[in-house]
Amino acid sequence: MEKTVALITGGVGGIGLYLTKALAEEGYHVVAGCRPNSSNAERLAGELAQSHPNVTILPFDVADFGECQRIVLDIEETIGPIGVLVNNAGITKDGTLKKMEPEQWRSVLDTNLDSVFNLCRAVLPKMLEREYGRIISISSINGQKGQFGQCNYAAAKAGMYGFTKSLAQEVAAKGITVNTVSPGYIETDMIKAIDEAIRDKIRRQIPVQRFGQPEEIARAVSFLADKQSGFITGSNLAINGGQYMA
Repeated sequence: MEKTVALITGGVGGIGLYLTKALAEEGYHVVAGCRPNSSNAERLAGELAQSHPNVTILPFDVADFGECQRIVLDIEETIGPIGVLVNNAGITKDGTLKKMEPEQWRSVLDTNLDSVFNLCRAVLPKMLEREYGRIISISSINGQKGQFGQCNYAAAKAGMYGFTKSLAQEVAAKGITVNTVSPGYIETDMIKAIDEAIRDKIRRQIPVQRFGQPEEIARAVSFLADKQSGFITGSNLAINGGQYMA
């Protein structure tokens, strides 16, 4: 099957931008989803148009089931068949549980976990019809080990594992693979903004003694998205420098 469309949610910020560029360089037409009214998206649109003309930036709300259905239908009709879905959209609203407001819980679950259902449910009918697809969800080391002050985030990321293993069993016979990738601490702007003393403390907890690079996550996603990776499904690829070994 020739390279088709790769839909990446959260495709213009942090790790997402590297995922977008990597799959574009693999020959996919990448649709990079972003939040409505994202200033980051507006800034990157011109840059990507020059360096990666096979990238389309598309603002939409991943937490809105109906909007996800409409967006996927529009992509299929106007750009091409979606062969790869990367669920990368995510937010944090940290706080200990005794202080966590329902909105902090709900918004993180809506964006980080409900979006996975919304997008998978939208792309699945056509993938089943074509008997081909690659679904990759970006989880987190904190979904495996938990993290102080992140009951909402860790619950959402952990939920991806059960969802992935279940869906993988449902669609394996139809040529569709479903996997997760779980990054540890990756050197993005968010990490760089942390005080140097705290960063050094975190770094010392990582056996390889460094932060991961976004390109390393992108390489793993490209591998799982490849047609030749069809015997890998229901799996999690942990990329954390040995910080957590399950």
